[in-house]
Amino acid sequence: MPIALHVRPFSETDWPSVWAILEPIFRVGETYPVSPNITESEAHHYWIESVAHTYVAESDDAPLGTYYLKPNSAALGAHVANAGYAVSDQARRLGVGRAMGEHSLQEARRHGYLAMQFNLIVSTNTASIALWKSLGFHIVGTLPRSFHHKAEGYVDAHVMYQWIGDQEA
Repeated sequence: MPIALHVRPFSETDWPSVWAILEPIFRVGETYPVSPNITESEAHHYWIESVAHTYVAESDDAPLGTYYLKPNSAALGAHVANAGYAVSDQARRLGVGRAMGEHSLQEARRHGYLAMQFNLIVSTNTASIALWKSLGFHIVGTLPRSFHHKAEGYVDAHVMYQWIGDQEA
């Protein structure tokens, strides 16, 4: 059952809560191409410092999820956004991912992006694939055995894309 959420820009005081969401996801090694042994400082650089915008989804002032938004590429490819999402274990299946996905599409448009692309959606992450498809993304390519899944070994990953500009792609 979806809950009332507020999605807002990240503040540095959010970092302990954001790290508490990210750490178990990174450690399990099933969805992000970071080392499961990533340090807190490295995670801060990855999720906060190296991106254009970071957001926090909260309910009753309790952070339940976070996402970042950045250009997918430099210069002539910078009109395409890229984003990464994380939902806390206790908030799964409550609509947090969908709310952040919808918010990120709005924010991407507001920041002038014309498309959004996810470069590495692990094929075993069926919940994310279903969510992104329901929000209008399409699988535009599959990268064979391009993700080293901690539990399942080398698995495929998808590139997913959606044009969000006013004109058709």
